[in-house]
Amino acid sequence: MKDVDEIVRRMSLDEKIALMTGGDAWHISGVPSAGLSPIMITDGPHGLRKQLEGADNLGQQESVPATCYPPACLMASSWDEDVPYMVGQALGEECIAEDVAVVLGPGVNTKRSPLCGRCFEYYSEDPYLSGKMGASFIRGVERTGIGTSLKHFAANSQERMRMSGNSVVDERALREIYLKEFEIAVKEGHPSTVMCSYNRVDGMFSSVNRWLLTDVLRDEWGFDGLVMSDWGAMSERVDAIKAGLDLEMPGPAEENAAKVRAAMEDGTLSMEDLDMCVKRIVSLLLKASDVVKRPYDKDAHHDVARRAASSSFVLLENNGILPLKKDANYALIGSLADRIRYQGAGSSRINPTRLDTIRDSFPTFDYAIGYDPETGSTTDELIDEAISTSRGKDASIVVIGLPDSYEAEGFDRRDMDLPQGQVRLVEALLDAGCHVAVLVLAGAPVVLPFSKRVDALLMCYLGGQALGSAVSDVLTGRVNPSGKLAETFPLRLEDTPSYGNFSTDDLDVLYRESIFVGYRYYDRKAMPVAYEFGYGRSYTTFAYSDLEIHADHVAFTLENTGSFDGSEIAQLYVGLPDSRIPRALRELRGFRKVFLRAGEKRRVSIPLTRDSFTYYDVVDKAFLVEEGEYEIGIGASSRDIRLKGSLHVDGTTMPHVRGDIDDFESLFDGPLPLVKNTGKMDMDTMLKDALKTPGGRAVLGPVADAIDRDFPSDSEHDRAFRQMCYELPIRGLWMAVPGGVKVGETVGRINEINGTM
Repeated sequence: MKDVDEIVRRMSLDEKIALMTGGDAWHISGVPSAGLSPIMITDGPHGLRKQLEGADNLGQQESVPATCYPPACLMASSWDEDVPYMVGQALGEECIAEDVAVVLGPGVNTKRSPLCGRCFEYYSEDPYLSGKMGASFIRGVERTGIGTSLKHFAANSQERMRMSGNSVVDERALREIYLKEFEIAVKEGHPSTVMCSYNRVDGMFSSVNRWLLTDVLRDEWGFDGLVMSDWGAMSERVDAIKAGLDLEMPGPAEENAAKVRAAMEDGTLSMEDLDMCVKRIVSLLLKASDVVKRPYDKDAHHDVARRAASSSFVLLENNGILPLKKDANYALIGSLADRIRYQGAGSSRINPTRLDTIRDSFPTFDYAIGYDPETGSTTDELIDEAISTSRGKDASIVVIGLPDSYEAEGFDRRDMDLPQGQVRLVEALLDAGCHVAVLVLAGAPVVLPFSKRVDALLMCYLGGQALGSAVSDVLTGRVNPSGKLAETFPLRLEDTPSYGNFSTDDLDVLYRESIFVGYRYYDRKAMPVAYEFGYGRSYTTFAYSDLEIHADHVAFTLENTGSFDGSEIAQLYVGLPDSRIPRALRELRGFRKVFLRAGEKRRVSIPLTRDSFTYYDVVDKAFLVEEGEYEIGIGASSRDIRLKGSLHVDGTTMPHVRGDIDDFESLFDGPLPLVKNTGKMDMDTMLKDALKTPGGRAVLGPVADAIDRDFPSDSEHDRAFRQMCYELPIRGLWMAVPGGVKVGETVGRINEINGTM
């Protein structure tokens, strides 16, 4: 094994600086003098997006065929750590076959709002569940020798102004909600790399935040791998090196390399700072050199995608119409049954090795299109055809969901509504007396106004390339649905915790709900919801009994009391009713997925640890345990607690809090950390703001013209992409314009014209 210190000692300054930026869009430069070849990084995390050419990071260019596994939004609904591990291991094998050393994923960011355009890439509104699923995925990939990149670190909760926005989060919420999933994933998964987010956190870009990248990530959590930038996330390169950011992507970044050299010459940057980063990059190169290329079994990996999906679908409603009867007559309605939406749009878009549609899985069912697949709109003629096709049938399987233009990387949804044409179709079928089972294909919660009228409702999320066959497995009863929601489905957008403080025109995004995210918020408000966190039905039933609570674990008996074999997800919640500080009514602190044959019963144990009882103390700057009588609940969902007991836990009797949880400004030690407008253009100035000045219009007017030419229409897609491009900072304009812009030169010219040099 080559010695990292010796390799770095022999490297020239030029070699070191070159190594700290990408060799191109997708490669880390090697060290030829040490015999270390460049290595390739590709997008993930639910499949391998190895681009054939170009530097596009929004999924526009073609990529090599690879297995498209279910995205995180669906895998999380399995509540089964074996699922992301299984997918991660298969993905690692595909990386080996394609000479890829690091896959960019998983994304574990907390789902602050269902409107986030990238919700489909994230696991849950709960940091414990997100962290556990992310750690399992990491272990699966890393087991093969391939590296992962845990992202997007941190508090990256929306796509609007994602490269410029400032996430203003109070310290307790940051620690308990927005960093906790990363802490779990780092400590239990051990990723090779961590990717910093685009956004600011409390006024400072993640790429230059030493507290985030070094004090917390490395010193507190023990992370010893490489930290890389998201593509174009670099703010100030020299400051980023001091903060602990090792690798800038993409590259080569000639302007920033010159800044690093100048800082070395004037003593602003030390060789010790530089070598620390270089050593971590060299360590990754050495790890990659041990991997031997070999092929993978495409059919076996397709089966992994199928099993992952079928074990994750969430049955929301069922009056007995499912599973389908062998001797019954059914119709299949909806263009998404044929042109299925099985993954999200953006940098994670996979070119699948094959594709199982829902229509292919039910070839004998009479079919009607129902609505336009691109827009979701319908006509009287299409509805009449659907009703005619459904008449005389025992039931109709109606497939609906969000088109690509509704949710994608780069922009956020405007509402939680399904296309109105789809809603109109379902309600017309119901009004005509048809029995209806609805399948929903979407990457995030939607409003379901017909949910209590339909005979069955199956939330399929985005099911990957084996979606059709996985749906067939569940609808026919070959697989008993066992998924449960990893996020709350609210009744309406106005009920969501971040309503009014999400994806607005403001650069500063105020996390006014603090720690009360997802079910924590709805429980605090005693608010009715459409479907609660952890909810999901089955073709069978389960009974819970005989609770025992011990200091280090909880034990109970779980019995399958129905006539189908199936799996139940038992969930452990902990609360402190008499807490001296604001706390959630109950919080998820453990779960176990248990398969039982019909009539079988089993003793189940879920561990309790110190972390099961902690809160973050903003004065002591530590996770502490408050002394008290804790309520322990075992439930089938966050609001269906089947067994309850209590446990006295020793700890502090003087927990510290700052301010009033309902007075956001008081939660901060000083004024809110907002972004200040200096009046000068810099690399972080958004295009739309630069264009408001004479210099900006003169220098960047052609860039705006190119954007308008590329996205000219009033369609949902073009509108969203125009907005995304106009909200890019100057340093990120390469994403919108081939070849990009020379940042330093551009900013200097704008300020010179504006007279603000």
